Amino acid sequence: MARSKLSSDDLSAIADLDRMVHSPARLMILAYLYAAGSADFIFLMNETGLTRGNLSSHMSILEEAGYVRVKKEFSNKRPLTLLSLTSKGRAAFKAYRRSMKQFLDDVPE
Repeated sequence: MARSKLSSDDLSAIADLDRMVHSPARLMILAYLYAAGSADFIFLMNETGLTRGNLSSHMSILEEAGYVRVKKEFSNKRPLTLLSLTSKGRAAFKAYRRSMKQFLDDVPE
């Protein structure tokens, strides 16, 4: 068996990733909001393919962590939920992205 060129220190970088961001559903939400700035709930639900309940659950988790700001208002007498990244959320996404890039660059081909 060929010996891996990855050390346990290299692999431990994965364990240090922000688990709030690392969840696939939350990563999709944060990535979209990072790129778009903000989005309404229905649009984000359609873009991510998440169900209403799943998006709502992850949105609440991200809001509680301080990564996402949720603003509820009415538009033409209909409820409208707008989501945007907080500065903490933007910083967390940038750090996650940097860590993942570094880890993947360190994996031998």
